[in-house]
Amino acid sequence: MSARQFEEFRASSLYCAACGKAQPVRERLLLVLPDRELFEYTCEVCGDSVGKREVTAADTIAQKLAQRSRQAAALRSDRQVRIL
Repeated sequence: MSARQFEEFRASSLYCAACGKAQPVRERLLLVLPDRELFEYTCEVCGDSVGKREVTAADTIAQKLAQRSRQAAALRSDRQVRIL
């Protein structure tokens, strides 16, 4: 397993107290602030709120930098293959 797999977590199912078991969830953007974004998870079955997620601006910037770094590395490796 690589560290890239754990850069960002998004829930696909969470425990719902109203339903009494884990249910599929929907992620909804609640609020955009200058330094972070707030998301809410709601149960797809009953619609109750079952969780929240916060993404900070630093996390977003780090993700973009990591993605650019991976793209640059892929381009460099493509060039090396063509030279050989």
